[in-house]
Amino acid sequence: MADPEHSSKEREDEDAPAEAEDEDTGAPIAPIVKLEAVTVTTGEEDEHPLLDLKSKLYRFDKDGNQWKERGTGTVKFLKHKDTGKVRLVMRQSKTLKICANHLIIAGMTVQEHAGNDKSCVWHASDYADGELKDEMFCIRFASVDNNKKFMEVFEEIAESQTTQEETTETSEAAEALEKLSVEDTNKGKTSPTKEAETETEKKKEDEVKVVAEKKVEVL
Repeated sequence: MADPEHSSKEREDEDAPAEAEDEDTGAPIAPIVKLEAVTVTTGEEDEHPLLDLKSKLYRFDKDGNQWKERGTGTVKFLKHKDTGKVRLVMRQSKTLKICANHLIIAGMTVQEHAGNDKSCVWHASDYADGELKDEMFCIRFASVDNNKKFMEVFEEIAESQTTQEETTETSEAAEALEKLSVEDTNKGKTSPTKEAETETEKKKEDEVKVVAEKKVEVL
């Protein structure tokens, strides 16, 4: 015999109206929060990259006498569009934190790390931490070719900076000599403008004398 309570419950379930299914009305739904476009500046807007390679950077810890990992990311050589100066910049891939940030100047050298043809080392006055520090860096690449390419570009930039400095010094010296020679040439001479002014003054004096003499004759 069927349970009465069970039977009545079944009848109630059957008589209950079916739940309305969600319908897509096609009406536009406005976002709850409106996001505005934000311009992000990196400080690299006035520079263009000469090289861009993935790598891992190490810094030599003098106190601990050992290499310490600085970060994994992309190392770049960036050349300024106006000054022509080139700097090395490396950021960590996820956080974009700066690992290295220093100029490539005349006289800087880079050499292959002993026992590893995928790595190289160099010294630099680095500004990654917000103050100049004398650092020794070691960088490791995924391939020997990338390491060679990095070293070649590094050396080319250092040499070009030497040429640029020498050209600037030569130009400044030439300008100074030219200015000096012009001053020496003009020294003790009267300029054409001054000569013309003197001549005009003489004519005026002569005219005044003539007029004065005429007046005397009339008187």
